[in-house]
Amino acid sequence: MTPDDAIDAALVARVRVGEVDAYDTLVRRHMQRAHAVAFRLLGNREDAEDLVQDAFIQALDRIDSFDIERPFAPWFFRVLTNRGLNARQSRAVRSVVEIPDDTATHEESPEQSAERDEMRERLREAVAALPERQQLIVQLFEIDGWTSAEIARTLGISDGTVRWHVHEARRALREALGPLRRQEQL
Repeated sequence: MTPDDAIDAALVARVRVGEVDAYDTLVRRHMQRAHAVAFRLLGNREDAEDLVQDAFIQALDRIDSFDIERPFAPWFFRVLTNRGLNARQSRAVRSVVEIPDDTATHEESPEQSAERDEMRERLREAVAALPERQQLIVQLFEIDGWTSAEIARTLGISDGTVRWHVHEARRALREALGPLRRQEQL
């Protein structure tokens, strides 16, 4: 166990005896990463906030079933990830398209904006074509800057499996986006 895991274990022990402040501290320790994972899973800030809140509530409800000899973070992030994947499946029937923050920019021409939007959309499509686990792993690794060890620990898989998923995702993205790159070079 790492020093952080030991702190979490002590907090969990305090939560089990009814110390509300201990759970508040535990939540604060994992809130930022929880939001990052939830946003990667759902792609919408409001839905991600709801997911994080639900996951922390579920974790509190199940805190007595948590094995205090194991690290808290991977257990909690499995709860969060499972709830997020379920939420993603249940909302698959509705589709929400957010307006990009830079839609009203005056710094580039409409043609440049259209090109960038097309590239961004093709990247989104290419990432969306990846298996769900690879989507999450490549986003955490490439965008959020997590290490493969952190991702492995959070998702409860081996470091080598994370690296394999990153490798396969990059290969698939290069293949999917290759025609766009060749077109850009012309």
